[in-house]
Amino acid sequence: MNAARMLAFTLAAALAGGCGSQPEKAADGAATVAAGPLKTVTFTSEQIAHAGIQWAAAESAVMAAQVDVPGHVIANEDRTARVSAPAEGRVMAVGAQTGDRVTRGQVLVTLLSPQASGVRAEQAKAAAEIASREAALSYARSARERAERLLEAKAAARQDVERARADEQLAAAALAQAHAEAERTSTAVTQLSVDTAGRMILRAPIAGVVIARDAVPGSVVQAGAPLVTITDPSSLWLDLAAPEAVAVTLRPGATVRFVTATFPDDRFEARIRTVGAALDPQTRTVPVRAVVPNVHRRLLPGMFVNVAVEVSPPTSGVRVPDAAVQLLDERPVVFVARPGAAGAVTFERRDVALGAKADGRTQIVKGVAPGELVVHEGAFAVKSEFARAKMPSEG
Repeated sequence: MNAARMLAFTLAAALAGGCGSQPEKAADGAATVAAGPLKTVTFTSEQIAHAGIQWAAAESAVMAAQVDVPGHVIANEDRTARVSAPAEGRVMAVGAQTGDRVTRGQVLVTLLSPQASGVRAEQAKAAAEIASREAALSYARSARERAERLLEAKAAARQDVERARADEQLAAAALAQAHAEAERTSTAVTQLSVDTAGRMILRAPIAGVVIARDAVPGSVVQAGAPLVTITDPSSLWLDLAAPEAVAVTLRPGATVRFVTATFPDDRFEARIRTVGAALDPQTRTVPVRAVVPNVHRRLLPGMFVNVAVEVSPPTSGVRVPDAAVQLLDERPVVFVARPGAAGAVTFERRDVALGAKADGRTQIVKGVAPGELVVHEGAFAVKSEFARAKMPSEG
């Protein structure tokens, strides 16, 4: 009897052990992992929807490696005018505010200045002097002509004729001097923008937008003091400090692209105008300036931007969104989708070699062919499933 019980116990233990060696059924909601090396995982349609997984065909692309360099947009000094006080005076009126659009010739500032009044008085005096000298020349010419007639009639001495001719020449010289003085005073009136009332009327030399206004009505300003600054916003400058390795790849006339925090989805272009000839000894960078077309006036002086500079020759490959590339086992990978039956999809792990990055896209130069379906949304969920499948079972 004891032997029979022992045999029955042994058989039961063997059966129990055999049942324990069978693979356990995957828990509900868990992805199916292919046997062998972890190269694929399979998701059901419900799992795909829950994880928000999306894929798209990889696109062929020729890209160049880029380096991001910070920069900032400033006013184009070639299209900027600074209106300053031509002489000491008191600000009587200001005709523009910061942000106003002004036209060429529009009155900006009115100044009252003793120097302006003095120049206007000198101009009037010069005009009167011309009239006086013209009368004197006319009299001298008539005297010379009368002396010549008397000499022909032998009624006057030659000495009288010579004296009359000398007087005419002196009168002509005095008139020329008066004209020169009048021209000088007229130039001064123009330079000081003096009107007939002796006020200095300062006008906009260009059409544009007022970006600075320092003039305050009632204040006294010195000669050369800045009053109003105007710029044409349709063209701006882009300044950046390029590291040495980047600067050697830049040439005047080349095009660079940049983005701003204000418009993160838009790409703007600028054409390089100058590249510095020496490194800054403190920052070890080279100053670079580019011209930015701003026809739609979306960019503003003072904006900080991120400039993408190409630093290598273009190479061929495929292009995928940055989010498609994951790091698994310390290697860059992407997941290629292979749709199956009943909405299930198998995701294959692909080790890849990366190329350039630009505009939120990463180039793959090896590992993916054009047209293959690459996961670009929810790639982290697929990566997590690979990582979970590698963990040892609990218990």
